Amino acid sequence: MGDQLVEARAVPAVGEAAPDFELLNQFGEPVRLSELRGRNVVLVFFPFAFSGICTGELCEIRDNLALFEDADAVVLGISVDSKFAQRAYAEKEGYAFDLLADFWPHGAVAEQYGVFDAESGMARRGTFIIDAGGAVRYVVVNPRGKARDFTEYRAALAGLGRN
Repeated sequence: MGDQLVEARAVPAVGEAAPDFELLNQFGEPVRLSELRGRNVVLVFFPFAFSGICTGELCEIRDNLALFEDADAVVLGISVDSKFAQRAYAEKEGYAFDLLADFWPHGAVAEQYGVFDAESGMARRGTFIIDAGGAVRYVVVNPRGKARDFTEYRAALAGLGRN
């Protein structure tokens, strides 16, 4: 069984329906993607809480949260960390958006979105912007060690419009 090669899932393409999921946020509250229909959603997969590049990216979102709010977009940060680590991280950095724990089954949601790196046990840096109807409208997946370009968020959000 250990020799079995597991084929990674494909990253959802622009125009496809975003895979539904439910994860706990940093307060232990369930967050289900389908319950956010009617609003735009920005899923930000990141490798680990408290790591350098991740902190820089999430702090940039924190410092520009009005950009997302103006686009009627809910930001959800997702990593394989536990809800306890997510809570400590959110409190330390002052994040006013949910951090979701893709802890168990380990990386299952990252796997659904094709961004789980089974070799390292972490999510890759993937962002999925989902419109109010539940369709993927923007996708970027960066290699390990490469931060996302924040200016791309502006352009992607501008193309969504408000409900």
